[in-house]
Formats: sequence, structure tokens, C-alpha cells
Amino acid sequence: METDSIIQEITSLPPEAQKQILDFVAFLKTRYPSTPRTTKFRRSKLTEEPFIGMWRNRKDMQDSATWVRHLRRSEWDRS
Repeated sequence: METDSIIQEITSLPPEAQKQILDFVAFLKTRYPSTPRTTKFRRSKLTEEPFIGMWRNRKDMQDSATWVRHLRRSEWDRS
């Protein structure tokens, strides 16, 4: 049944019947909770992400391999 014809059928009823329809719809909503509609995911450009470049100006991160090597050495030497 199309939405327009449903609305036409409901509006042709007396006010008390329309109230009963609203009550029934409220009952159905409690019985069948609606699932939130998922919005279509829009993929953003990676370069627009806020984390890109967050370590750009750090002097200790100029050479990441050296930084990781130093970090590992300092952690492994603790034991």
C-alpha cells in the first residue's frame, strides 16, 4: 500500500479512530524498536585526517628507524 493512500484512508476515519491508529502505531514502535538508519559512509582523504603530520616538527622523529631502535634499546636494557 502506498503512503499517500494510507494517509487518505486514515484521514477519512473519525477522530476517535485516528487516535486509536496513533495508539496502535505507538504500541508497534515499542514492540519493534527501530534500528538506527546507517548513513552512507563517505570516505575522506587520508591527507585530511587530523593525525597526519602530528609529529612533523619533532626533532627526535626525523629518522623513524633510528628513533625506534633507540626506544627498543632503552626498553630492553631495563631488564
